[in-house]
Amino acid sequence: MTLTLLLAAGFAALGIWQIERRAWKHELIAAVSARIHRAPVAAPGPAEWPGLSAGDDAYRRIVATGRFRHDRETLVQAVTERGAGYWLLTPLDTPTFTLIVNRGFVPRDKREAAARAAGNPAGTLTVKGLLRMSEPGGAFLRANDAARDRWYSRDVAGIAKARGLDRVAPYFLDADAAPNAGGYPAGGLTVVRFRDPHLVYALTWFALGGISLYFSWLLWRSARLRPNMDS
Repeated sequence: MTLTLLLAAGFAALGIWQIERRAWKHELIAAVSARIHRAPVAAPGPAEWPGLSAGDDAYRRIVATGRFRHDRETLVQAVTERGAGYWLLTPLDTPTFTLIVNRGFVPRDKREAAARAAGNPAGTLTVKGLLRMSEPGGAFLRANDAARDRWYSRDVAGIAKARGLDRVAPYFLDADAAPNAGGYPAGGLTVVRFRDPHLVYALTWFALGGISLYFSWLLWRSARLRPNMDS
């Protein structure tokens, strides 16, 4: 009976933790929803990098001015509302640092730069979009392989090292839907979605706690009845 009571207490604690996580997640969703509708601010520079965090800065609208280094672009495998293809990540040299820009989606038949040359502008330009935190490592069961130039996540540090870039911001910019010549890359495809299964998890833990209490009661009842049966 002691074991089942301990299990009930443990399940209850897990349920309460999930309720707390749900409250935190709802606060995050509200903060991000407000953040993405604010006017864009300058992309954070080196002095601000140590203080950046996903909770406070992800999905901020930012703007940066510089020149694209199309010769250092990176293709990251992606599946979007437009189908399978790649995210096109291109370094943008600003006066003080380099910013990796996810310029948007390109389909597989536009993998080669020559197939979308019209969409690779020269000269100084301004890019707007959302600040996104780096995605190190790769995707589920698919690790990034810099040696083979196979990328499954937008790993800023890994891409910067593979492309020989320095002074690189620890985040990337998801470009907005401003059109590019020739139609590609296609920006503005950021999906702002957060999984919120915490209520279901909480109810599951509380249900398991209730079952444990029920078995505790059965054991207690059995122990109470046994002396009468023995007599």
